[in-house]
Amino acid sequence: MPTFRVAGKMYLTVPDDETSVAVRCPRHERTELIAAEPEKFWVPPHEASSAWVRVRLAALEDIAELRDILVDSWRQAAPERLLEAHPDLVPGGAVGSGT
Repeated sequence: MPTFRVAGKMYLTVPDDETSVAVRCPRHERTELIAAEPEKFWVPPHEASSAWVRVRLAALEDIAELRDILVDSWRQAAPERLLEAHPDLVPGGAVGSGT
């Protein structure tokens, strides 16, 4: 299973069937995503205790939606130094507690 990392932390995996991806997602947000769009987001039983969500690729609206999901997962794994180096990937360009 291909796995993508930033600074040693996983932020994306592609299961062998390649019909979905798994991305980082805080549990409270994951619950909301699944409730709002169960055809797009889900969690396999063996991942229920993790902070990850699966995304069905065929259910995405377009490549921009996939990019947004991947960037959000990357931001959750990236250290602050990388977030500061890529303010275009941070909502509002703000990084850290002092900005």
